[in-house]
Amino acid sequence: MLTSGGDCQALNATMRAIYKSVRHAADEPVEFYGFEDGYKGLMYGKYRILQQSDFNGILTIGGTILGTSRVPFKKIRKPDENGIDKVKAMKHTYKQLDLDCLVVLGGNGSIKTANLLSEEGLNVVAMPKTIDNDLWGTDMTFGFQSAVDIATRAIDEIHTTASSHGRVFIVEIMGHKTGWLPLNAGIAGGADIILLPEIPYDLDKIIDVIENKKTTNLNGGRFMILAVAEGAISKEDAKLTKKEYKEKLKNSPYPSVSYELAAQIEERTGREVRVTVPGHTQRGGAPDAYDRVFASRVGAAGGRMIVKGEYGYMVAYKNREMVKVPLKEAAGKLKLVDPNSSIIGEAKLIGISFGD
Repeated sequence: MLTSGGDCQALNATMRAIYKSVRHAADEPVEFYGFEDGYKGLMYGKYRILQQSDFNGILTIGGTILGTSRVPFKKIRKPDENGIDKVKAMKHTYKQLDLDCLVVLGGNGSIKTANLLSEEGLNVVAMPKTIDNDLWGTDMTFGFQSAVDIATRAIDEIHTTASSHGRVFIVEIMGHKTGWLPLNAGIAGGADIILLPEIPYDLDKIIDVIENKKTTNLNGGRFMILAVAEGAISKEDAKLTKKEYKEKLKNSPYPSVSYELAAQIEERTGREVRVTVPGHTQRGGAPDAYDRVFASRVGAAGGRMIVKGEYGYMVAYKNREMVKVPLKEAAGKLKLVDPNSSIIGEAKLIGISFGD
């Protein structure tokens, strides 16, 4: 087993369920190897044999007992700084240890690498991990709901200070390419405006909402809260090429879109604007009850697949049931928020603006 990419809650809970379910279902003793720091452990042969004691008491512990790292998929075919072929090295470790299966707990980039290794002939089973909930082929990923809870609490706790000072507050929520996390946290936290990467915003529309809130909202417009995805983008910037936009960000005096937006709102309205960035707290802490149950189900479903020899799949959650999705179908695809989806329409019905 290995955990790859950004850490999140319920990685340990999932590994625990894999271990318990495989031991329960297998007809013979099973040996478990834990690769340290993600794919790097597989590349360089850094691992340890896992015992039952490693899994005791980890259901409620966040992070990962194996450690993790990011190995970008776009660089996976490039030799490392010592000239080592990464893919060849991973295959060598797998075969040297005579493994029956490699279990990968990871998000989009990790799933792409898992699919590559599957195509290279390794037996691979993947688990859907990411706080962004953006993996194609599954309705839910573990880590997401816990991150929503943390981001929601951050918004909750802004309400009193925003009200006391009559300020506009921007809470920047993780989500570079997709907006599932800020969308759900924004609704749960009672945000007035939610800005997502999938819905380019019009600054004029945002200003209009802020200046007209006194007559349209229950708090009389004394304060306003915006839940802004770190990947939110204006309609003007959305028209730029990727290269042009990267160049703009590189030369921007602002650390993120939230700070740029704050300056624009202050200039246009004269209102005090403050920015709060929960940052990596959204990845941290113990998994909530939902994620503990979900991770246990994901791990058990994966364990069942391992024992049956059903390789080349990612465990997925569809219509409240655990299913399997071919790695080649899930790899490289993002599950985006549909601007025309029912959840967006329902949020608009209760007065939330998306800046469009």
